[in-house]
Amino acid sequence: MAEKRRCKWAESDPLLRAYHDEEWGVPEFDSRALWELLMLEGFQAGLAWIIVLRKRDAFRKAFRQFDPVKVARFKEADIERLMANPEIIRARAKIEATIQGARIFLEMKDAGIDFSQWAWEIAGGKPIQNTGPVPAESALSLTMSKELKRRGFKFVGPVIVYAWMQAAGMVNDHAADCFRRKVCAKLGKKPR
Repeated sequence: MAEKRRCKWAESDPLLRAYHDEEWGVPEFDSRALWELLMLEGFQAGLAWIIVLRKRDAFRKAFRQFDPVKVARFKEADIERLMANPEIIRARAKIEATIQGARIFLEMKDAGIDFSQWAWEIAGGKPIQNTGPVPAESALSLTMSKELKRRGFKFVGPVIVYAWMQAAGMVNDHAADCFRRKVCAKLGKKPR
């Protein structure tokens, strides 16, 4: 039996293969999950995604399962605790950006703005089926980046945002011969 064809980036590591086969490109409509993914993409800045994947469980434990209510309450002692945790990426600016991101998420919620609905509206409401070369960023990721920055989010440049949009299924960038391309294309509708 022939091996399944995957996107080339997912072939080198079992953890990357599992992430590719089960998560990457699947449209995510849960606000908390989208926020968590955006925060993790921010931690990835300047690093390889596999590093974040290997540390994801530790990140979830350290950031209280990425519960925005709990993370928004973090103080200096929590930052110091996180900076001393060798199981996560210890970058003060990224840790502080995650705490601030939780506060912004809650401010949006308090203002009646659902994070998922807001992001998907900017993205056009349904996944984009990219058929060309995979870019590092796009006009849409630049727009989304500007809107996130305007709200106060950090580590949300257009390249990070494009990676987030791919991971969250806002853009289907699975290779044409990848077995997940058609699967993810069929998942493009928000559940009612």
